[in-house]
Amino acid sequence: MATIQAFGGASADRLQQEMVRLAALEELDLLETPRDEGFERLVRLIKEIFAVEIGIVSLIDAHRQWYKASSGMAVDEVPRQDTFCRFVLDHETPIIVQDATKDPRFAQNSAVTGEAHIRFYAGVPLITRQGHIIGTVCAIDRSPRSFDERDLSILEQLAGAAMDRIELIQHAATDSLTGALTRRAFNEEADRLITLATRHRHDLSCLVLDIDHFKRVNDTFGHACGDQVLQRVASACQAEIRRGDPFGRLGGEEFAILLPNVDSDAALAAAQRLRAAISSQSIVTNNTPINVTASIGVSSLSAAGENIETLLAQADAAMYKAKQTGRNRCIAWPTLEVDGSTSRRRVLKAGSIIFDNRRSMIDCTIKTLGAEGAGLTVSNSVDIPAEFILMIKEDAFETNCRVIARDRQHLELSFSRIA
Repeated sequence: MATIQAFGGASADRLQQEMVRLAALEELDLLETPRDEGFERLVRLIKEIFAVEIGIVSLIDAHRQWYKASSGMAVDEVPRQDTFCRFVLDHETPIIVQDATKDPRFAQNSAVTGEAHIRFYAGVPLITRQGHIIGTVCAIDRSPRSFDERDLSILEQLAGAAMDRIELIQHAATDSLTGALTRRAFNEEADRLITLATRHRHDLSCLVLDIDHFKRVNDTFGHACGDQVLQRVASACQAEIRRGDPFGRLGGEEFAILLPNVDSDAALAAAQRLRAAISSQSIVTNNTPINVTASIGVSSLSAAGENIETLLAQADAAMYKAKQTGRNRCIAWPTLEVDGSTSRRRVLKAGSIIFDNRRSMIDCTIKTLGAEGAGLTVSNSVDIPAEFILMIKEDAFETNCRVIARDRQHLELSFSRIA
């Protein structure tokens, strides 16, 4: 693995600050979590209080601004370099833009010059009790307007309420919509069961399932219909699994199931039963039937994978391979053309994808990392080649990579060995 030059001076200080910030964001475990009515209410309040068209509560990782809740925006994330909020993060202070067309920082931004027609922006940092900025709370409008000290004070109070909500949901055990365990509660139960399985040398397997084309359902039929689909899928899964098998909602349309005392072959058979149960669901909205299917990845406990992070990373990789090869299917981790014993740890790191003879570079956020591979997210994977160089500045290294599975925003990588 070839190393890059060490970073020094102000650059090293800035890198260290970003590492600490991302670690704080990782600890909260909020990225890609399901919609929450508490945050939805906050963004509606922002619109009502300030009479603006758009309200946002966002989180910012290494490559994007992800909207935990938004009202008035059609997208749910934007690349970090394109967002107004990066200035809030960079300067660690509120940013008020009364007319973006007259501000040289934003006048040529595509959100200003394009169809979004953004003119007014007020953003304040979302700050943890330890002082780490993990995101922003914003009021945005399509017409220029003023924003006085009282308005700013109110927006900062709303950011405080958002942080209070974040702290509250850290203690929630079940997802209010589906009845599944929250991601944090699922991981805690998984840690307990994996410890027992390792101690007593019992089999244990993990399934990760993702509803196919779920975004299309929300965009076509609305979130109320999407919620119905989630509830039906969750009910179908809970009807198929054993009473004691932990069932968790990891993200918007992603679920996980832990199967104690089940080996890889039996787990794949269980996944096939779940897939069939989900695809048999009959959902009709506005007299239009919705066909629901899911892609499922399977992983099993091994000597190198004695933690939930590795099991989920392997099952995730298999699930993305299932999507890449046609969806509505089940794939087990060892069937991927990589070392099935590879251990991964869960991380949240800034990375860069380098290709085209080092002439092109794309920012990414690394989510899982091991000696032989990684899982990462990008804003759009369409133009990323099958092989490239991955650079991680904070670890001062780069390595050649091969894509083993992908979807629009996720890449699973195998590191190429360098002689």
